[in-house]
Amino acid sequence: MTEKIPSPASAALHAYESLTPDRVLDALASVGLLGDGRLMALSSYENRVYQVHLESPVGDAELAGDVVVAKFYRPDRWSDAQIIEEHAFAAELMAAEIPVVGPLVLEGATLNHFGGFSFSVSPSRGGRRPELDNLDVLEWIGRFLARIHTVGSAKPFVDRPALNLQTFGYTPRDILLGGGPGSHGYIPLDMESRWRKAFDEAMLVVQNVFESVGDVKNLRLHGDCHPGNILWTPEGLPLAGPHFVDLDDARTGPAVQDLWMLVSGDRAQSTRQLGALVDGYEEFREFDRRELALIEPLRTLRLVHYSAWLAQRWHDPIFPINFPWFGTSDYWKGQVDMLEEQTEAMQETPLTV
Repeated sequence: MTEKIPSPASAALHAYESLTPDRVLDALASVGLLGDGRLMALSSYENRVYQVHLESPVGDAELAGDVVVAKFYRPDRWSDAQIIEEHAFAAELMAAEIPVVGPLVLEGATLNHFGGFSFSVSPSRGGRRPELDNLDVLEWIGRFLARIHTVGSAKPFVDRPALNLQTFGYTPRDILLGGGPGSHGYIPLDMESRWRKAFDEAMLVVQNVFESVGDVKNLRLHGDCHPGNILWTPEGLPLAGPHFVDLDDARTGPAVQDLWMLVSGDRAQSTRQLGALVDGYEEFREFDRRELALIEPLRTLRLVHYSAWLAQRWHDPIFPINFPWFGTSDYWKGQVDMLEEQTEAMQETPLTV
């Protein structure tokens, strides 16, 4: 299964234009939750997410006075089956006492529908970004990632896609060069041949590295485990430690995909951070060190996938406002430069821990 590519018809009138505050509150009321009028949009480009303060409950809901997060899924991206599979994964993680914030069961379901939208409601959890220069924090996160992967390895996803060279490399390439809706490319003509050459050279190295590593275990992942998707509660407070949020990009892939985005800086700093993550990880689960060679190839694939994501969302008015540089020659020159840098990085000696 793959993510759906928006059709020209769905791009003609952007769906979120009809998602007014009243419709958000009406959707919540349809599942027994009455908002008290306080509604705050949270940062999210892919979906529309709101923090809502509740009034008295309706029916058997027991969330009076609480604050919830309502998430309205982007139409035409995931099927209901794919979203429900994500919710089921979150439920498995929470049942294993892993601090993942998953959706509530309302009206007998975690995924509900109202006014043409699919939506879910989750408890609101506070927290700050983790301090990734603190090795104790990284070890703590590593322990929970190992537990997430233990649950993730118990069975496969059926409907959600995998992270591989096709889904994060060649399919995005086809979209950017004109294989997507409307059969037009997104790269300016003065940069198209340079980008194509840089892409081809980078992907040749990506493929070679994957082949040299050999078969690695693929499992259900968080999929987008960057610092913004981990809420940290300081020690001494209730529910101290990391809380993992936003499984929207959960998919099948190698374990290292959930580790490498938490590592940054020069080689020495990256080695220390990665070492702390793996130390914590291996308290609960063995880590296949062959996967360390996949870090730079995975970074390269994410680079290409990100550009295609922007292209696919360009009909959403919020994207041209927040990403005005996309589509300019300067942006694509920067992408060429980064692909060339990644081609060199992938041929260097991988990090070791």
